[in-house]
Amino acid sequence: MMNEELTAIHTRQIKAEALRLGFSACGVSPATAVDSLHGDAFRQWLEEGHQAGMDYMARHMEKRLDPRLLVDGAQSIVSVALNYYPALPPDDGGYRLAWYAYGEDYHTVMKDKLHALLHYVATLLPGVSGRAFCDTAPLLERYWAWRGGLGWTGRNTQLIIPGAGSAFFLGELVIDRPLAYDTPQRDRCGNCTRCLRACPTGALHAPHRLDARRCLSYLTIEHRGPIPPEAAAHLSPCIYGCDRCQEACPWNRFARPAGEPRLHPRPALLAMRRPDWEKLSPEDYRTLFKGSAVKRAKYEGLTRNIRCCSTDTGKESS
Repeated sequence: MMNEELTAIHTRQIKAEALRLGFSACGVSPATAVDSLHGDAFRQWLEEGHQAGMDYMARHMEKRLDPRLLVDGAQSIVSVALNYYPALPPDDGGYRLAWYAYGEDYHTVMKDKLHALLHYVATLLPGVSGRAFCDTAPLLERYWAWRGGLGWTGRNTQLIIPGAGSAFFLGELVIDRPLAYDTPQRDRCGNCTRCLRACPTGALHAPHRLDARRCLSYLTIEHRGPIPPEAAAHLSPCIYGCDRCQEACPWNRFARPAGEPRLHPRPALLAMRRPDWEKLSPEDYRTLFKGSAVKRAKYEGLTRNIRCCSTDTGKESS
């Protein structure tokens, strides 16, 4: 059997195993340096200060723009996506979390699945060397998902998978073996600007241009200290994150609830009402968010967000 034919068979087997493990999509790209167009755009984004307080985005620039520096002899990047779209009850006017935050911490769920996939690759390709990544290394994940043919980067900067939407976690295996590579998809946003118009703070100030300094997701999760009043005025009813640009995206009409049980909304979170949130204690916080990505904001950050929302609601009703 020719090497190319065997490589194609191995690639199909890896993709089939990824789907069996519960991933929603899988694609493969060659491990090369990030192309100059995307690399220059990323550098410009940093130079303009649009990363806000996320100083780590500027660290390890060489590795971020060349995955071969993360894994010796890297030849292929296997990109995967996992659906997190939650099955939520009808909106009752209560506070809301970001879609991805209702279940178990995605880092744990993704890493478990990625390590299982890497183990499979090792049995399929004896002697292979590689590493698994999910939001834990200097890697431009949406770029590699695009290069691997999973979808395209929408005007809201989210990866959009055709016929499925943008509610997906991304992860990668970087391995030192060649595989059969996929073709990037073309941008299919057309003339749509709904996501830009839906952004309440103007953080999406141009197509594919996100200024984290004005982004409610950044301000409610990563930012430490007071939320600027001009942003806080638009926060309610979101107390952690903001999905308005995703909610406005027509491609998300195809979104279906996540199949992974660990990502299903926790009943205790769904049972919370505004008065419960507004009297949230440190003990309540630890119980509600044990093993949750919401821990990123810390108790002080989450209660700060709740105070912003409750104050804004009070103004509206007075």
